[in-house]
Amino acid sequence: MYQLSPNIELLFTEAGEHPDRVRAAAAAGFDAVEMWGTSTVDVDALGKALTETGLSLTSVLAEPRTNFALPWETLDAFFEGLDKGVEHARALGCPRIVLGSGVGFPGQKRAQNLARLVEVFSQAVERTKGSGVKLVLEPVNTRIDHPGALTDRTADAVTVARGVDSDSFGILYDMYHSITEGEDPAVELANAAGFVDYVQIADAPGRGEPGSGDVDWAAQLAVLRSSGYGGPIGLEYFPTIPSAESVRQIKSIAADA
Repeated sequence: MYQLSPNIELLFTEAGEHPDRVRAAAAAGFDAVEMWGTSTVDVDALGKALTETGLSLTSVLAEPRTNFALPWETLDAFFEGLDKGVEHARALGCPRIVLGSGVGFPGQKRAQNLARLVEVFSQAVERTKGSGVKLVLEPVNTRIDHPGALTDRTADAVTVARGVDSDSFGILYDMYHSITEGEDPAVELANAAGFVDYVQIADAPGRGEPGSGDVDWAAQLAVLRSSGYGGPIGLEYFPTIPSAESVRQIKSIAADA
């Protein structure tokens, strides 16, 4: 059975602020949650809610998200944000921080851009060495949600991960982004074997709760299981019905996956 981790930026928002969303997720039977950035969150209050409920925090985002725009711009903001993110992740017991590629460096070919990401993220790994927090790169679709993003292909994120070549660096495979980009999850997961540290899902089209779109979730979770992935699955979707109702179908399917 997969551990499901609802995203409290999108789910259980009916409950109020982030700590109350943690409590609502616990009341709905979850033992983990994920979230986006921590820069505007009361980290102490959130930590108390996690401790109180016994829930774990499976992922947070590095901020700022789009950090690489021009080759002559400083990367200070990225590294400063990463330092703060690691500090918060450690305080909250979160094992991973999700990185975005940004739009890349204008005037450079894709291969050059990916090589530059390898350099930047290798520095990031060295900077966070010994923290116990793993860095994971998320490829995102450019067809609908993130036009202009550099890493819009799972294979590109794998290329970067191979280049960084560290146990402290992997990729986030978001099945919604992959399917929306026109990829075959079975093919991409096979190519990414050994690099996938985290998985997120939402239905497609629409990015709603599983069951609201066209994805066969029993089949896709079977594909995920056969790929060797056994970690948590983040529920990063925009619910079209109340949060507690929106999770019922995927909880049932995941129980047999």
